[in-house]
Amino acid sequence: MGRRKIEIKLIENKSSRQVTFSKRRTGLIEKARQLSVLCESSVAVLVVSASGKLYNSSSGDNMTNIIDRYEIQHAGELRSLDLAEKTRSYLPHNELLESVKSNLEESNVDNVSVDSLISLEDQLETALSATRARKTELTMEFVKMLQEKEKNMREENLVLASQIGKTNGGIENSSPANSSRINPPETLPLLK
Repeated sequence: MGRRKIEIKLIENKSSRQVTFSKRRTGLIEKARQLSVLCESSVAVLVVSASGKLYNSSSGDNMTNIIDRYEIQHAGELRSLDLAEKTRSYLPHNELLESVKSNLEESNVDNVSVDSLISLEDQLETALSATRARKTELTMEFVKMLQEKEKNMREENLVLASQIGKTNGGIENSSPANSSRINPPETLPLLK
């Protein structure tokens, strides 16, 4: 008799859930070890239980080395995630600017603490970094869109040039003005 497929959903019975967690955790760690041995790779597994207990296992290399390599390889992604997390915890840009403006008015300058100014500075720097990151993202999307547009226009230009060549196939003009219409002029590629 074969195994039956189970529906993946939360197990209601607490003791059954704990048994399943323990067995599946052990199975996952064993599969990770097998992958490491079979493919000569470094594998790290981190599992956090519902109670908050941390289980970890690594094969092929120690956990610290694997995590360090991950951080180096994904440093940009981790920075953007950290930046997004910081941005969520701060005031929206408009409210932040209003807060700065109100704190720096001449009548309130004496009542503002150094800590609040440092906090405002941190929030402004984070907002500026988030704005720059978004601007870069939008600029790159725009460049990609322009590159696609250029590619499509080149293809369309070639099709039109071949159609002109077919219609002028019997007519032979050697003037430079006619030959420049058949062969489209070269354009400089955008940011390759």
